Amino acid sequence: MAFYILRRLLQAIPVLLGTTFLIYFMVFAMPGDPILALFGERTPSPALLARIREQYHFDQPFIVQYLSYVGNIFRGDFGISFSGQPVNTILARAFPVTLKLALMAIIIEIVVALSVGLISGLRKGGIFDATSLVVSLLLVSVPIFVLCFIGQFFFGVKLGWFPATVGADTSIPRLILPAIILALFVVAFSIRLTRSSVVETATADFVRTAYSKGLSRRRVVPVHILRNSLIPVTTQFGADFGILIVGATVTEGIFNVPGVGNTLFQAIIRGERPTVVSFVTVMVLLYLIVNILVDLLYAVLDPRIRYVK
Repeated sequence: MAFYILRRLLQAIPVLLGTTFLIYFMVFAMPGDPILALFGERTPSPALLARIREQYHFDQPFIVQYLSYVGNIFRGDFGISFSGQPVNTILARAFPVTLKLALMAIIIEIVVALSVGLISGLRKGGIFDATSLVVSLLLVSVPIFVLCFIGQFFFGVKLGWFPATVGADTSIPRLILPAIILALFVVAFSIRLTRSSVVETATADFVRTAYSKGLSRRRVVPVHILRNSLIPVTTQFGADFGILIVGATVTEGIFNVPGVGNTLFQAIIRGERPTVVSFVTVMVLLYLIVNILVDLLYAVLDPRIRYVK
């Protein structure tokens, strides 16, 4: 197990470097001069422009900038934003908010997907199964920004069940509505995947053997059917967690959540290379960690899986 974890961590290094290189190159290739854009309609002096470009290493070739950035990353320094704040400070302020929102959404998704998918799979062809398939298909076809506006208008403005916007207060009660919307954005795929996995597992030989040995349905369903159905579903949950972190941009913008989405959007508009690349780097790193944890969880769910040399 230790050798497998070490191997996966070593494999993550070139993925992380390759991702940062691509992102840095795309930000570097963006048209326009981000330094001039900071001054708006004013025209700064050439000496001031040269001093700011030197401060942010914009006067150096691309490869030199990138290598300098990578070296700073391994020292825990993500650079300075155009506002003069360290990117580390911005990350420490924005990332916990988005991480909390994504964790709330993934918990809602897991509870709903497993409950609805299990019941639908066990009652294949019934009214509940047909209704869940129709609702999941409807959720798949509706864009995330439409779900946000509908939830905000009806449950936030009309009914007043939840705050319509989040603002500076990012407590759990104020994040419930955005978390539900985010969960609805991905839960439809998980419901359908859980259902199909349960239907397939319920007809397996080992399930019929369990029933023939006299085990009760209360024992067979959670231990034999649900547990063995979680392998593909767990992979989906791991992928969804990354989607929720990256895809929270629209939701954070509509609900005014001061998280990664809003911060990253503003950084892209201003062309802040250190901020954009640093945020994406942390996202990729978090996504890689989640995928490693999902792989390790396979051995817990399926005793036939063992990680050896």
